[in-house]
Amino acid sequence: MPQMNMVQSINDALRVAMRADGNVVVLGEDVGKVGGVFRVTQGLFDEFGDERVIDTPLSENGIVGCAVGMALYGMKPICEIQFADFIWPAYDQIVNELAKYRYRSGGDHSCKVVIRTPVGGGIKGGHYHSQHPESAFIHVPGLKVVCPSNPYDAKGLLLASLADPDPIIFFEPKRLYRAAKGDVPEGAYTVPLESARVVRPGTSVTVLAYGAMLYEALDAAAKAAEKGVEAEVIDLRTLWPVDMNTILDSVKRTGRLVVVHEAPRTLGFGAELVALVVERAFYHLEAAPVRVTGFDTPFPYALEMEYMPLSHRILPALLDVARA
Repeated sequence: MPQMNMVQSINDALRVAMRADGNVVVLGEDVGKVGGVFRVTQGLFDEFGDERVIDTPLSENGIVGCAVGMALYGMKPICEIQFADFIWPAYDQIVNELAKYRYRSGGDHSCKVVIRTPVGGGIKGGHYHSQHPESAFIHVPGLKVVCPSNPYDAKGLLLASLADPDPIIFFEPKRLYRAAKGDVPEGAYTVPLESARVVRPGTSVTVLAYGAMLYEALDAAAKAAEKGVEAEVIDLRTLWPVDMNTILDSVKRTGRLVVVHEAPRTLGFGAELVALVVERAFYHLEAAPVRVTGFDTPFPYALEMEYMPLSHRILPALLDVARA
């Protein structure tokens, strides 16, 4: 089984999908000859040509709007938005068109589009290249939101996203593009959407994380174990619809909850996760849930490591909640 980083595994998923189905096309800025700003689409242009790997103008609104039209005629477009920070010009197309076609047609017409985009900090991108805007899309009915943490899941979740009838926002943690490595099977396989994974079993406190912050949560959990606190770390993988069964099973055993995410705290996804757990498992909780998040500021350049909820910020939360 070959070892791949996340760039290679996503590239492999795209290649597998495009070889299997001539209706799958890739479009975005510099995705063709250049291979994308992070080289995720490298080599696809040479194999599939300019009718299936389409370099677009610098217009996110146009990219997604074009993909919506393609999807309504039976094609399966995969859009690349160079950075999630640049997705906002396309937000109207995503919210008012892409997310609503299946509903407005009474289920007669699906609008099968996957939008891939890198998210998060840790690469000195500053406030225009480091945001993690998942909450803005989780809030939109009709969209599914995915965020893998490793190469195996990245390939399997992307192939599952392409097979799903609903439009998908596929967030790729750019900090992990080349840092996360692992065994990735050749050929086609899927990781089921809406399935979280218990990465580290534990009995003291449940920790929910995703993307690059999973590794910070795991590091904090290892350090907490040295102090007698055994944290159970769950990788959400699909952010919406979220796998509540796995979450509730864990919380009912541990009685405690910590949520970690890179986005700002106020109205972040952590608030929704806490609300869902409190609504469904209130009498199992033995301490108030805690969020460890980014701050309510623009993402800073010089202080990005202070902004991000790294292990040294997660560890005190684990210890405090476990001992409350």
